[in-house]
Amino acid sequence: MSAAEALDRLRHLGPVFRSKDAVAAGVSWRDLYSLRDDGEVVELSRGLYQLAESAGVGYVDFVAVCARAPQGMICLNSAIAYWDLSDEIPPEIHLCVPEGSHRPTIDHPPTSVHVFRAATFGLGRIEVRQEHGERFWISDRERTVVDAFRMRHVIGEDMANAALRRYLGDRPKPGRVAELARALRAWRPLASAMRVLQA
Repeated sequence: MSAAEALDRLRHLGPVFRSKDAVAAGVSWRDLYSLRDDGEVVELSRGLYQLAESAGVGYVDFVAVCARAPQGMICLNSAIAYWDLSDEIPPEIHLCVPEGSHRPTIDHPPTSVHVFRAATFGLGRIEVRQEHGERFWISDRERTVVDAFRMRHVIGEDMANAALRRYLGDRPKPGRVAELARALRAWRPLASAMRVLQA
């Protein structure tokens, strides 16, 4: 198969694809590795590739880690940055998976994996679809704020307070935050911080 034919088959899979899907589409391992070596495709993570021509795809690191852990969710510092609740750019992706599921080891992109309770894992977990069909899962704005307080021993008290302050200044939904905080057992510290910031 020519390189052009192989690339055409890969384009049907989307800008980001798994190696097993490439092989199922008729692209041999040899052709896939040849395209990688020629710079036509980029290996994002083990078994996950991107067409070089689509290098401008947004949040490709989120797409990559969620492809490795489809039950997971982008969380904590990464979700805080995504929702513009902080100006900090995290040096690694923060991903959570439900307890009892496979906990992946992801070296590239650098990823910190957290385990959250299975019973409440789906609360505030949303799917984001990109322009070309790529997708990832992330905690919504309200869950992100609640998780920041619930996990402030991990991300730091200052980061949690800063995220809450910015959240309260832009379309807050205090009822939804309270509902999630109670379900996730984080209401007491969050309510205390909200009283201080709204005083």
